[in-house]
Amino acid sequence: MNELVTGDAVVLGLRPAKLPSRALALVIDLVVVGTAFVAVSIGLVMATAALDEAATAAISVATFLLVLVGAPIAVETLSHGRSLGKLACGLRVVRDDGGPIRFRHALVRGAMGVVEILMTVGVVASVASLVSARGRRLGDVFAGTLVIRERVPAGRAAAVPPPPPWLVGRFAGLDLSAVPDELWLAVRQYLTRMHQLDADVGRSMAGRLAGELAARTGVPAPAGIPAAAFLAAVVNERQVRDARRVFAAGRTAAGGPAGAGAHAGWPGGPMAGTATAPWGSGAQPAPPAHPAPPAHSAPSAHPAPAAHPARVAPVLSGGADGAAAPGVNRAQPPATGFAPPA
Repeated sequence: MNELVTGDAVVLGLRPAKLPSRALALVIDLVVVGTAFVAVSIGLVMATAALDEAATAAISVATFLLVLVGAPIAVETLSHGRSLGKLACGLRVVRDDGGPIRFRHALVRGAMGVVEILMTVGVVASVASLVSARGRRLGDVFAGTLVIRERVPAGRAAAVPPPPPWLVGRFAGLDLSAVPDELWLAVRQYLTRMHQLDADVGRSMAGRLAGELAARTGVPAPAGIPAAAFLAAVVNERQVRDARRVFAAGRTAAGGPAGAGAHAGWPGGPMAGTATAPWGSGAQPAPPAHPAPPAHSAPSAHPAPAAHPARVAPVLSGGADGAAAPGVNRAQPPATGFAPPA
């Protein structure tokens, strides 16, 4: 498979379609368009039986141009590159950079299709598709487009790397409603392929995406955190919110409480006894501490009275300003293998 690379050296996860799938989609499209052309032609012949030969010839040419040429162009423009045959075969026409096509792209493809498909019975298109490394016919070359496969096996999809543990849950209060799907897609593509990029190019791409994400959320990215880690943490926060929403919808449909997805055991939810540092502060969450085992005292004549449960102090309790409880060493980083930024 020949991968597509943008001007920013980002490898796009697009799979160019080869000749067999494109030929099957073209056959389906030709059957549909040909049936429509025959039906329209029969109707026009019956309606224009009283006209002279010149008018009949003009109507026939107009019908050919509108049905066999104009209809495929209109369908590809309105559906953003998916005709009926391509939809059935899981294909789509996109630009060379992976973006959706416009009317001018569909117009060039349709005009060239008259020559290389209709007038030569598909011979020129087949030869060009076999010669091209990405299976493009002449219409795709002149229009700057590419036919890709939309249906990719689920096992081949790359997973987004998880963020460092010390960033999980830090952006729980971030407003992600204004982030468009295109930006999410660009961030996911970068995170899944950042190890394939040059180091300088990867840092530049991460900084630009982090800036766009911060502009959409209205909160600047925290200082001292790498841009790639910031992107991974925000994507993880969105996945956690989506999982909570699905879980809450399932509980509501089953008759359970609607807010059950935010309990302490749900991933990303508030955990008892932990303190979350604010966004702009450089403080990290307090590491969990384990209570010391009770000391064994010498037996006495009278048994000691049992302590009341209300008098047992919590192991960890963060104050309103994020300070740790006495006895907790905040200078010691969490034992997770990731060092928080200084």
